[in-house]
Amino acid sequence: MPPVIERISALRQTVTAWKKEGARVGVVPTMGALHEGHLSLVRAAREGAERVIVTIFVNPAQFNDPEDLKKYPRDLAGDLALLAPLGVDAVFAPPVEEVYPPGFATSVHVAGVSEGLCGAGRPGHFDGVATVVAKLFNMTAADRAWFGEKDWQQLQVVRRLARDLDIPVEVIGCPTVREADGLALSSRNRLLSAEARARAPALYRALCDAAAALEAGEAAPDALECARRAILAAGFERVEYLELRAEADMAPMEALSAPARLLAAAWLEGVRLIDNIALAPR
Repeated sequence: MPPVIERISALRQTVTAWKKEGARVGVVPTMGALHEGHLSLVRAAREGAERVIVTIFVNPAQFNDPEDLKKYPRDLAGDLALLAPLGVDAVFAPPVEEVYPPGFATSVHVAGVSEGLCGAGRPGHFDGVATVVAKLFNMTAADRAWFGEKDWQQLQVVRRLARDLDIPVEVIGCPTVREADGLALSSRNRLLSAEARARAPALYRALCDAAAALEAGEAAPDALECARRAILAAGFERVEYLELRAEADMAPMEALSAPARLLAAAWLEGVRLIDNIALAPR
């Protein structure tokens, strides 16, 4: 099992020793409940750094719904078992009071790329993400950090955060990992019943169909409305958003005129699922 570190002081001591040896330090920030998507990031980190830290911290600051925070899956023992064969050098799993001590009063806000999409549906979410990621970058002193592209908007927030605050870390995005039926891997998938799980891949299918229509020249409003109807027809209760955004700066797009992302969030059996796919104009 990889060693588990709970205190910032111990983590910094460990990282300082690694850096004295000349090692590049990589970090994979997670909220635990690990799955193959997370493990693919860890494998990428193993290839790109001599020392790898996986952080496991369910960040209360990025939950705008207390019930959502309460039911978020947690399984540290299971996570450690999954990480054991991957050569992780340390797992940083701090208690909440270590990250947010009494009197903590600072928040990081990243404008622009955080607006709309998940930023609209989960007010304050990206402030919580940006704050904890800034802290984790400082705590780990990582040279490189790996994030999944499934959370595309989050990836852009983290990249902008590191750039604007001159944090010397290279932020690397890795492709979304999917089940055989196309469903993007997510810790929230385990909250679905068997029936809902069978319906869930309709979200990805609708995105793929809309992407094909857009790349063939169909107008965005028509392609997106068709996808929205397909998602609802598959049994989803609500489509929170379904939008075409520029890949470079997350600006809304009316037509596929530059590299883009088609992004969606939809609710199934009370579980919020997100996904996105890349598009390119012909």
